[in-house]
Amino acid sequence: MSSTALFFTAAGVGLAVAAPVGPMGMLCIRRTLAEGPQTGLAIGIGIASGDAVYGLIAALGLVGLSHFMLAYDRPLHFAAGLFLLYLGLRALLQKAPADAEAADSPLARKGYAGTVRAYASALLLTLTNPQTVIMFAALFTTLAPRGTFSTSVALTTVSGVFCGSIAWWCCLVTTVALARHALGSKLRRLIDRGVGMGLALFGLVEIRRAL
Repeated sequence: MSSTALFFTAAGVGLAVAAPVGPMGMLCIRRTLAEGPQTGLAIGIGIASGDAVYGLIAALGLVGLSHFMLAYDRPLHFAAGLFLLYLGLRALLQKAPADAEAADSPLARKGYAGTVRAYASALLLTLTNPQTVIMFAALFTTLAPRGTFSTSVALTTVSGVFCGSIAWWCCLVTTVALARHALGSKLRRLIDRGVGMGLALFGLVEIRRAL
């Protein structure tokens, strides 16, 4: 398989992995609705960056590091569960600003620092799932030409997965951002509460998984 074909195949896999709506997708939707597309895109890039980190660990054969992460699988899931539960409860309890005040709300004024925090939180949440290493190891075994697995092949595959994931998050954020202004404040509030409840439930599932 040529490098170009490998890249696009990996990009398709990255798109397929990112597309199902889970806790991270719900978080991205909520933050895009509440704070705008810049924050939503920062979250998407954070998720894709986390996937790329684990992809590199699997691709470059860092067995010791991957074993260390898998050994602490339960504490990481517990930490992720607590964070998701916090985000969910915060969404449920946070008072949504009225339309007339939305442009001047604290959420809208976060600026660069808020964008960096959104990226960092999404990256950390993604990194609390070390089993992603196993998924990427299986992916590389399937995609890499037999007998020719190398650093260049690994980096091409990781780059493809990252780009495919980013493509999905860009599409999701664009769609939500376009719908954001068409939704009334009451409907946005209902969506925000629903997403908050979903995040809290995902958090409880992660905590139970860790126990």
